[in-house]
Amino acid sequence: MKEATQAEPLMWGDAIVGFGNYHYRYASGREGDWFLTGFSPRKQNLTLYIISGFEQYDTLLGKLGKHTISKSCLYIKHLDDIDLSSLKELVRLSVEHLTGNSQVP
Repeated sequence: MKEATQAEPLMWGDAIVGFGNYHYRYASGREGDWFLTGFSPRKQNLTLYIISGFEQYDTLLGKLGKHTISKSCLYIKHLDDIDLSSLKELVRLSVEHLTGNSQVP
């Protein structure tokens, strides 16, 4: 995540480690700042935040290994169950999607 965002990790609240940030604005006028990607070690699983969502990543998700998803959260019980190169690519593409920067390593 640090490599994908080129940012140092920061605590967002008391349980989320976030990398980078971006400003969002909804059509309703609501706006704020949030991290580009992050994670939270939870009791049930490791939660990874893939802010761009998952609709466009079916191929990568198929290679990823055991996981579940919600709108922008990826839940992993054990990192040993995951193909780390697929996870790294998923994070990179999500950050690229949010920043519009295809030069992110």
